[in-house]
Amino acid sequence: MTDNNTISLPWLVIRQDDNGNRYRVGRYATRAEAQKIADSLDNTGHRQLYWVEQAGQHGDPTRN
Repeated sequence: MTDNNTISLPWLVIRQDDNGNRYRVGRYATRAEAQKIADSLDNTGHRQLYWVEQAGQHGDPTRN
């Protein structure tokens, strides 16, 4: 079974907190759009890490 969001919004912005917990921040249609969001969040000065990955790239540990 295919998830329609994976097809239409294949790029994820992921946040990792200080304890190593990972959360999906959002799904985006293009890598450039996702990277723009990740960069803007990363520039807020918080200690969390933000990055972009393609849906399904590492399973889906971001269902939290």
